[in-house]
Amino acid sequence: MMTSTLLVPLASALGGGVIGVLMYRHQRRVFAWTRMIRRKDETNAEYDKPAEWLADLYKAQCRLTRKPCAADDFAEISQTGNMIEGIADTTEAVRSELRKVVECVKDYVATALPESGPTAVRIGVQEHRAQLVQAMRQETARGDLVRAVLAAEKRIKDLRRS
Repeated sequence: MMTSTLLVPLASALGGGVIGVLMYRHQRRVFAWTRMIRRKDETNAEYDKPAEWLADLYKAQCRLTRKPCAADDFAEISQTGNMIEGIADTTEAVRSELRKVVECVKDYVATALPESGPTAVRIGVQEHRAQLVQAMRQETARGDLVRAVLAAEKRIKDLRRS
């Protein structure tokens, strides 16, 4: 009888100890998971502005697709490119992709066609050909910009997943 009286509290204490250890291990995993999610959220917040600006840049260049543009048409693209250039050095993980985007923005803006005068003056064949060649260069530069923007967006997306 004496042994059964000691076994019940001992078994109960042992069971409580096992449950306590299991709860402790579970809580450690939960806190580790919470810290990991918090770090991931902080890291992802770093990419919010570049991702937003890349989306704005993509929309702006889409509006200019297959449209010969003068320098005034590039105002929004130039401004967004300057914002991306300003933040490129502070976002280490996507620095090279953002620099490539900035380079493509500069190349695209550099292809601006000359402003047309207020009067409708007939232009010569040579000047018309030169403008067509410049417009084709402009469209090629826009395509390069699209590829650079999409590559940077993909890199940010991949970094956010990991």
